[in-house]
Amino acid sequence: MTISEPISRVALKKTTPDVSASMGALHAAAVSAARDAKVEPELLELIRIRASQLNGCAFCLDMHTKDARAQGETEQRIYALNAWRETPFFTERERAALALTEAVTLVHDGQVPDAVYAEAAGVFDEAQVAALIWAATVINAYNRIAIATRMAPGAYQPTPKNG
Repeated sequence: MTISEPISRVALKKTTPDVSASMGALHAAAVSAARDAKVEPELLELIRIRASQLNGCAFCLDMHTKDARAQGETEQRIYALNAWRETPFFTERERAALALTEAVTLVHDGQVPDAVYAEAAGVFDEAQVAALIWAATVINAYNRIAIATRMAPGAYQPTPKNG
């Protein structure tokens, strides 16, 4: 068996800068909606990490675990996130957001069940539910971009929380 050299992948920002900029604008709008709805930035990082775990996106896992740590997230919760249902480390709000994130990410497994949506709607207001759906949607799109273009993890460094 021979190991072939990896093929070069497209640089989306360079090849399609307008589309890349639009994706960045969508991300910024989703972050703004979450901020306006008073969804905690730490919760958004949990959403991004969990979706990236499900999608197997090494680049986004590297980025968002670093961002979560920079925002004060604990190692214990980051390590346990893949098994969040089995731990006492997450609040009711976080559990509802994680369940919704999983349903949005794995939509091909049976849509977003009414029970999952109702759980989220029971602890978040309408603007917050909308922000959670946008956060999950945007990270899923970014996961697909990073995976398709084989973005290499490791070099990303977060901006300090107070910086």
